[in-house]
Amino acid sequence: MPQPKNPSISIFFPCYNDSKTIRNLVEDAFSTAKQLTDDYEIIVIDDGSTDSSREVLKNLAKKHKDLKLVFHAKNQGYGGALKTGFKTATKALIFYTDGDGQYDVGELPLLWMIMTPDVDFVNGIKMTREYSAQRIIIGKIYSFVARWLFLLPIYDTDCDFRLIRRKIIQKIELKNNSGSICVELIKKAQLAGGKFREVSIHHYERRWGESQFFVPQRILSTLFELGKLWVQLMIFERLPAWK
Repeated sequence: MPQPKNPSISIFFPCYNDSKTIRNLVEDAFSTAKQLTDDYEIIVIDDGSTDSSREVLKNLAKKHKDLKLVFHAKNQGYGGALKTGFKTATKALIFYTDGDGQYDVGELPLLWMIMTPDVDFVNGIKMTREYSAQRIIIGKIYSFVARWLFLLPIYDTDCDFRLIRRKIIQKIELKNNSGSICVELIKKAQLAGGKFREVSIHHYERRWGESQFFVPQRILSTLFELGKLWVQLMIFERLPAWK
């Protein structure tokens, strides 16, 4: 089925201490969006950065008058940044990816092409993983466990390169603030009747900064929230009395 002509799109980035990468991502987002549609918006959610990210973003806003910036007074976690991004987005389609530069915004058209009228959610699949061997193993285990525990409709649950119809986002309420929000987002979109597609994309080595997820405290917090989420979505949601 053909793609509707010129659907509007919101592109947003969660940003936490990404001063070395966020400028290029924003510039690439404007360039890519212009190739897809005349109706777009670019948004950055700065989640309490302590480096020079906010200064970089304010300078970008002087160049791009229509760049939307949201500054969290305190760090709210990855989930908190995503929730703000979805609330701020106003267009028919919403795309987001991380602010650390490990994905190429220029590959957004790959998702765009398969966002046909019968599809609501297009997710990337990393062709390669530019991580250490330890992180690759942890990531694959996490994705495997999450996929089977929650009966998710996609393969690569931790690939944060996603194009989603806003009407699906409006049907769900996201609550988690940790990295488990990705599982929550996918499962709740599935429960809301969303139709999924996937496409292979590149994943690049992190050149600057460190992951905010692969630290013991964040991993434990995410696993705890994942457990609570499983009880909520896989047990209570299946019992009419609890809905």
